Amino acid sequence: MHSPEAQQPAPVHSPAVAGAPAADPFVRVRGAREHNLRGVDVDIPRDALTVFTGVSGSGKSSLAFGTIYAEAQRRYFESVAPYARRLIHQVGAPKVGEITGLPPAVSLEQRRSTAGTRSSVGTVTMLSNSLRMLYSRAGDYPAGAERLDSDAFSPNTAAGACPECHGLGRIHRTSEELLVPDPALSIREGAIAAWPGAWQGKNLRDVLDALGYDVDRPWRELPAAEREWILFTEEQPVVTVHPVREADRIQRPYQGTYTSAHRYVMRTFSDSRSATLRARAERFLTSVACPGCGGSRLRAEALAVTFAGRTIAELAGLPLTELAVVLAGAADGGSETARVLAGDLLARIGTVTELGLGYLSLDRTAPTLSAGELQRLRLATQLRSGLFGVVYVLDEPSAGLHPADTEALLGVLDRLKAAGNTVFVVEHHLDVVRHADWLVDVGPRAGEHGGEVLHCGPPEGLAGVAESATRRFLFGERGGAGAGEAGGAVRAVRGANGHIALSQVTRNNLRGLDVEFPLGVFTAVTGVSGSGKSTLVGRALAEEVAGRLEREGAAGPVRRLVEVDQKPIGRTPRSNLATYTGLFDTVRKIFTATPEARARGYSAGRFSFNVAGGRCETCQGEGFVSVELLFLPSTYAPCPDCAGARYNPETLQVRHEGLTIADVLGLTVEAAVEFFAGVPAAARSLRALEEIGLGYLRLGQPATELSGGEAQRIKLAAELQRVRRDHTLYLLDEPTTGLHPADVEVLLGRLHGLVEAGHSVVVVEHDMDVVAGADWVIDLGPGGGDAGGRVVAAGPPAEVAAAPGSRTAPYLARRLGTA
Repeated sequence: MHSPEAQQPAPVHSPAVAGAPAADPFVRVRGAREHNLRGVDVDIPRDALTVFTGVSGSGKSSLAFGTIYAEAQRRYFESVAPYARRLIHQVGAPKVGEITGLPPAVSLEQRRSTAGTRSSVGTVTMLSNSLRMLYSRAGDYPAGAERLDSDAFSPNTAAGACPECHGLGRIHRTSEELLVPDPALSIREGAIAAWPGAWQGKNLRDVLDALGYDVDRPWRELPAAEREWILFTEEQPVVTVHPVREADRIQRPYQGTYTSAHRYVMRTFSDSRSATLRARAERFLTSVACPGCGGSRLRAEALAVTFAGRTIAELAGLPLTELAVVLAGAADGGSETARVLAGDLLARIGTVTELGLGYLSLDRTAPTLSAGELQRLRLATQLRSGLFGVVYVLDEPSAGLHPADTEALLGVLDRLKAAGNTVFVVEHHLDVVRHADWLVDVGPRAGEHGGEVLHCGPPEGLAGVAESATRRFLFGERGGAGAGEAGGAVRAVRGANGHIALSQVTRNNLRGLDVEFPLGVFTAVTGVSGSGKSTLVGRALAEEVAGRLEREGAAGPVRRLVEVDQKPIGRTPRSNLATYTGLFDTVRKIFTATPEARARGYSAGRFSFNVAGGRCETCQGEGFVSVELLFLPSTYAPCPDCAGARYNPETLQVRHEGLTIADVLGLTVEAAVEFFAGVPAAARSLRALEEIGLGYLRLGQPATELSGGEAQRIKLAAELQRVRRDHTLYLLDEPTTGLHPADVEVLLGRLHGLVEAGHSVVVVEHDMDVVAGADWVIDLGPGGGDAGGRVVAAGPPAEVAAAPGSRTAPYLARRLGTA
């Protein structure tokens, strides 16, 4: 083990109390065995910035989050009242021998927002609370109006929400055109498309017939008053229906209740628990701004109050940089109350804009934010909290950050440390790694080939660790596909074989944008956070190409469109790597073909853990059961009957080459490649996963345990296993998120391979290695929000690196060696 005392930085410690023993300045971990960690012993200094590095799946997050943070949380909960523990999510006790010197910990992880549209930038940062207080105490009220509490300025409270839209800002409506898309049809022929199919739809048509309406006349020929009643009445008359007798069936009269198309659609959309039925109902609805509040979500009384001549809804809709200007101007000439409250708001806004998020507005809903944006918002909030003496554990805070914003991030991390805190960061960004006081490098590779601490000490000490995958990138020994060719030489750019032109694109912050995307090449779209990159690629370009493919069958030479995003491959543990890629179908067929399965008459369904028959019914194929504890939160434990295998004993008696179906799901991709080498259908899927750097994942690994970057690479691998000759356009949004530079090389090799095979690739990226290796670069900006949305530069990387006014140019020039 390393001798940390000999290498430690100079941490800041509180003065020792006279006569008291000196405090141990290290967090000391002994015998960590979480996930793939191999009995790790490690000593990490407190009051310092420590970065955990290593390839994806090496075990760095298992050490930082799964062990250190989990143990800190477990200890904290031991001091909390038993009833209160039930109200707080816990990560569980880690597999570790002992941890000493561990302060309380705060975790800021990369996770996608699951909040509804009522959650916003303002609520996440608590800036909305301060703004509401400003309006309540220092707003300009109409003459004679009562002063309102701060709750009256919140659309999320009964006191403030618009009564018409209940604080949502939008209402759903329908129309005759939506409900009856083809008026040439009669009701019996299905003119009212919004009605359900099968018996329910026939019942409603028969009820109308019994009520005396002509269901065989074309819809457009019915009187307007009849069409209005049929579609929109709130009445529900009951009538005796005499069904038309069908061959070989006796139809008895029955009492039928009529429900209009509008009533059926609205009730299904608001009340149905079926996602499929809700999605179908939504096709017949349109969302419009609430006529009562104009989309502001608030009551008229709150909107009558102004500050600096604007309503609270108007201020909440401004980018934070503009909001700060308005508040600063109003505070200078306002009352003492306004000055104090506006000053507090300005200080809080300053930490958010410092992290490159000044383009966001307070009313921006949380589900529209990226995981990186959410984490930086929480980081800004923590910076204002004034906590000291705690461990902050951060998961890739640089995710989604343009290189120009990284320096500000480093400043924030330094301020957290200077306030008397310990900062642990799981990170791949080399500028953050170089800035660390202490480095914990985990590896050497992923999965069962990782789980060892290769280096624990100052960053410069990693230079002598030959087995480290991080070393060669940290000290400039680049190679591979970072810039396109082995040895790090910049690859010669390819020529385009066509282009897709977008004209006058206007959405979000894009205003009348004209841009061309070359085809048959690798294109990188760059720009600071909020400059409009994802809007341009993920919406404007994707919709244009999809529309042309649907109408014409081609978009220039492009015949297929593939969008590869970071959304989860499934939202429950039942979804996993094998099921998503289709590999599990092949595996079940293999087991069905075994002599034992044939002798027992087992079909492929017997080997599915999602249906009754072969699965364990105690846990219904989940592999675990919920344990309800009277004074503690519910916890999960392996199923007592199947011990986590998911299947019943009879199913597990069937083996293929010595392994049960549960054993196969427990294999890593790397091990499965060898096991299924003689099965072409399985081998193809597995090779695609291994070649894209996912060999460490288990086949049955639940989708809920996968990062956004892993999910994106699984989707890409699923595409790569399909042999396609048609020219395909691949669109990827920050594919290097969560990837170690060594993994980026592997990914880029595959993406450039697609281009060499005759396809087109467009990526939204901040990683300058990726940009330097592109054939064409489109740089948006120059800033974020309203200050962005324009093409600052477009051309080969060398040209963009020399473009004046581009915030990307200096960083790209440095990577190309032309700075």
